[in-house]
Amino acid sequence: MEAKTGTISGIASARRGAASRGSLAVVRDYLALTKPRVVSLLLWTTVASMFVADPSGPALSTILWTVLGGYLAAGGAGAINHYLEREADARMARTSGRPLASGRIEPWRGLAFGIALGAIATAQLGLTVNTLAAVLAATGLLGYIFLYTLWLKPRTPLNIVLGGAAGAVPPLVGWAAATGELSAQALWLFAIVFFWTPPHFWALSLLVADDYARTGVPMLPVVRGEGETRRQILSYSVLLVAITLGPVLTGLFGAAYLAAALVLGVGFILLAHRLSAQASREAARRLYLSSLAYLALLFVAMAVDRVTG
Repeated sequence: MEAKTGTISGIASARRGAASRGSLAVVRDYLALTKPRVVSLLLWTTVASMFVADPSGPALSTILWTVLGGYLAAGGAGAINHYLEREADARMARTSGRPLASGRIEPWRGLAFGIALGAIATAQLGLTVNTLAAVLAATGLLGYIFLYTLWLKPRTPLNIVLGGAAGAVPPLVGWAAATGELSAQALWLFAIVFFWTPPHFWALSLLVADDYARTGVPMLPVVRGEGETRRQILSYSVLLVAITLGPVLTGLFGAAYLAAALVLGVGFILLAHRLSAQASREAARRLYLSSLAYLALLFVAMAVDRVTG
């Protein structure tokens, strides 16, 4: 009871202190709600997908409007996620310093901020890019909030497998922004991000499994153990690399992309195999960080192959 009282008192104190903080600190906190490091990778896949869809190069204005709308949509989803998970975040060492979890921003303000960003993003993309891009961006936002955060994450260890669909929408937004439509080839880009998400996120979950166990979130390491998680990471990594070769068979990409996909894929599988054989935090951290570079470089290879092919 004393610990709970102390926690409440600490949050109340933090909220009182928020009023006296400088405007720059407040801006930084609101920016943090948008999860800029996560969003940057999503935008990378969006822009690369625009050049895959239109190798001649979309207009600079289209690229910039798409990036702005994509950031606002993903940032709005991030802010709403902060609101929904603020109590769990406060109990986790990794997330306890977040603006809503620590009380530096009042929860209702964070929620209103997220909703406003999402609404602005949908309107802006519809007016400056096209309706399909706006609808897809809104679908990604709603999927992340309702499908992943509210429904799957608290209920099943497969949450990140199914919920990863929301994070795989940005390439579709980029394709739609560049062409005004979606083709069957665009689904390869969606599938690559979709199958990349589980090994990437499970590597992170191995590093923070204790936090998830403390908050009751049924992540794979908590429910099925770290050994099974490492095996699943390896299995999904092999499946991911196989999926990355599919667009070559259908003619979307050529030799340059194939070479990059094979080199990057072999490296990814080797890191996953090392993690499977070696139960260490360092192996999990190495795979987690390398997976970020892997996806970014793979999408660069896609764009280069199409533009120069």
